[in-house]
Amino acid sequence: MAEDRLTFKEMCTKFEVTPRTLRYYEYIELLAPEKEGRSRFYTPREVARMKLILRGRRYGFSLEEIRQWLEIYEEKGTDVQTRAFIELADRQLKELKKQRDDLEGAIAELQELRDEVDPST
Repeated sequence: MAEDRLTFKEMCTKFEVTPRTLRYYEYIELLAPEKEGRSRFYTPREVARMKLILRGRRYGFSLEEIRQWLEIYEEKGTDVQTRAFIELADRQLKELKKQRDDLEGAIAELQELRDEVDPST
């Protein structure tokens, strides 16, 4: 089993995160590495959780939302967690689409203004 574990440094390298980030995720109870003395070791469970954390961050979920979502699995299982994910995803998709529309509008407006200032293009 020990060969399945990653050290603190290996975990930082694998996920391209800083030691501070990894310690913070542990502090807010997103991760719970095994401890032997002052050393931390990350099991396949923690590696999987880290993948989900980073994916959730990429999609714009807050760390608290991710923590609660991961906790649902521990307390209530996969089915409840899946339903919670669908609700979170639907809300976040709506927000991301709104942000995209706002950004597209700003780009079009800026392009129009730029073209008015420099009609040679």
